[in-house]
Amino acid sequence: MSDNLYKGFRQDEMEYQYNPRVSVPEFPELAKIRSAQARKVRESAKSWLNVPYGSSPREMLDIYAAEKPGGPVLVYIHGGYWRSGSKEDNCNFVPTFTKRGATVVLVEYDLCPQVTVTDIARQTRASVAWVYKNIIRYSGDPSKLFISGHSAGGHLTAMALAHDWQKDGLPSDLVKGAVATSGVYNLDMVMKISVQEQVSMTPEIAKLNNPFLNPPRVKCPLVVAVGGDEPKGWQQMSKDYFEFCKQNGMQVEYLIEPGANHYTMSEHLLDDSRPLTQAMIRQMGLTV
Repeated sequence: MSDNLYKGFRQDEMEYQYNPRVSVPEFPELAKIRSAQARKVRESAKSWLNVPYGSSPREMLDIYAAEKPGGPVLVYIHGGYWRSGSKEDNCNFVPTFTKRGATVVLVEYDLCPQVTVTDIARQTRASVAWVYKNIIRYSGDPSKLFISGHSAGGHLTAMALAHDWQKDGLPSDLVKGAVATSGVYNLDMVMKISVQEQVSMTPEIAKLNNPFLNPPRVKCPLVVAVGGDEPKGWQQMSKDYFEFCKQNGMQVEYLIEPGANHYTMSEHLLDDSRPLTQAMIRQMGLTV
């Protein structure tokens, strides 16, 4: 591949800027910490685990009960560049919100290369629709539905906001607020780094699932967040999406989470005093 510039970066700089496993070489250790935290939550929290929302073995939800019924619902979509990650390893932050009265739902989906990003976007939309229709059975309020996602989950959050929910027979405003953290918003970039070996992005898939070509239809409050310790290219991608949403009439906030790299963003949600945690608590109208 040539040394042509991409967003101001040479080809030999692309991996560092857009592949977090390169910019955060200690990611295996950080992943182990998050997994251990998540395991404790899964073992101790009141929950309904592996609730199916579709027919695929991975079309499953973990639903964590709020300490009091009738509160808001947070649907969380994990990251992993659409090729890795699981709901089991990404629930470490759940008690921050369940103790304040929010039901938290962790979404699982199939992974590339077994499926495409188009398939995953469809699955996550199906999960949101399922939650809206069924969460009242788990004491959550479907009229107070919020979504959040990290990395690939940030992209999937953006695509949920871009969806025409009325075509599915659902309210156009079923999502009342969203928080996208460290999202993968520029899909053309994916074809230029090693992640492409597993994701198998094509120009057609990139166009169909590009948030910059699919502006938000759901005009809810949105927080676009990124870690202060993430590379300049990754931060700029979030800033560009923030500006795009602002130009398209969204009530949107850009938030840089101080001291967070790509793999410690969710760990910061365990701390009530962090700006990202505070923003999510405020958005859902929870008590600090």
